[in-house]
Amino acid sequence: MSRPAALVTGSSRGIGLAAAVALAHEGFAIAINGPQLDDELQGALDTIRALGVPAVAAPFDVSEIGAHDDQLAAIEAEIGPLTTLVNNAGIGVMQRGDLLKVSEASYDRCMAINTKAMFFLSQAFAKRLIARDRDAELFYSIVNVTSSNAVAVAVPRAEYCASKAAAAMISKTFAVRLGQENIAVYDVQPGLIATDMTAPVIEMYDQRAKDGLTLFPRVGQPEDMGRIIASLASGKLPYTTGQAISADAGMLVPRF
Repeated sequence: MSRPAALVTGSSRGIGLAAAVALAHEGFAIAINGPQLDDELQGALDTIRALGVPAVAAPFDVSEIGAHDDQLAAIEAEIGPLTTLVNNAGIGVMQRGDLLKVSEASYDRCMAINTKAMFFLSQAFAKRLIARDRDAELFYSIVNVTSSNAVAVAVPRAEYCASKAAAAMISKTFAVRLGQENIAVYDVQPGLIATDMTAPVIEMYDQRAKDGLTLFPRVGQPEDMGRIIASLASGKLPYTTGQAISADAGMLVPRF
């Protein structure tokens, strides 16, 4: 049987790197992605290679839609045919505040990275899979990392919420289209996770988690998300597709 291989976007740090590490532990060859080949991306690549699996750096801006096909081809030339795409690359708002003051630039930036790039990279990846013969023993999937804000409103980050809600629907549409091709699609919706993006507010949310905002009294770690993503990509939830995984320690469970 061939080795599974995954491209994990936005994987130089945080949830993306944790997902790449977890996938490497499952035996995947890994393409590590960031906007450019800098020290951070090189360090992530070294981390994955130290785990004993084939790995390659794939420095490209996911919002450059026209480059997707060439980037996927270059990755496959290095580590073999991809079985898995983890759409993790994402950005936050340019400035938190009143949605009545959101700028067009911040809105467009969220949509370009969090939504449009995910849609078209998934499209390019799916077309490559469908066009070739595939190993029947391997599991093929797209795992999208959206957010609890696909469901829950955060007014100071309205444009981010909108982009993630759209990304969640894109996950469903791809699941419906690709089911007949035996390609699973999942939407992982992280809640309060300690990453660079949440660093300015995570201490406040850590206290709120301890006070009952989440059912488990702690914020999540990137490694928690990585294990979820790797489990999905490894086919450990057989006969499932189209699911939104609320990786939020029960934060959004209705209660009174």
